[in-house]
Amino acid sequence: MLCIAAAGLVTAMATTSFTLGWTHSVEQTQWEERWRIENGRLIIVSASVEGSGAGIAIPEDAVWADGVWTYRPALPPLRSLNLAASGATGAGWSLCGEDGTCRELGGEAGMPVRLWVAPVCEAPAE
Repeated sequence: MLCIAAAGLVTAMATTSFTLGWTHSVEQTQWEERWRIENGRLIIVSASVEGSGAGIAIPEDAVWADGVWTYRPALPPLRSLNLAASGATGAGWSLCGEDGTCRELGGEAGMPVRLWVAPVCEAPAE
């Protein structure tokens, strides 16, 4: 179960993979990360970005296809993922489960969002 703490609420999404998308605050380009849930951890599968620019370094192993650079970030499996909204993009993140169900998270500046995996989503994992 993917647990989501945002706007003072804890919700759950029954999924084994998800996509996290957002707009870069300066370049206004779309970023997208694909994640899977495995052994109680969040594992990044790939990331893609429309182009380089301010604060956007395209890794050497990135592949250009269908209008985006796609690569695999070098991150170990994570217990949780913390997101913080800048307020500079006009929106937060789009979180979509494997069934296509999407929800918007962190639309206001400074609004923290935390994602983690648990059998029951009651409170953020430490």
